[in-house]
Amino acid sequence: MRNEINQNASSGGVYILGVIGAAFYFFPKAVGFWTLTIGFLKSLAWPAFLVYEAFRHFAL
Repeated sequence: MRNEINQNASSGGVYILGVIGAAFYFFPKAVGFWTLTIGFLKSLAWPAFLVYEAFRHFAL
């Protein structure tokens, strides 16, 4: 049996930077628990929408 280790995890770091940037954008606008929770969920999903729109724009 062969063990293969894939060490191409650089996209994870870019995703985390996107989440942190989105959190800095959404969190100051939060005025309560639920708006903070929604801001957290938006900050998790925002990088995926950014990549989707980039791919659509560049017709990939």
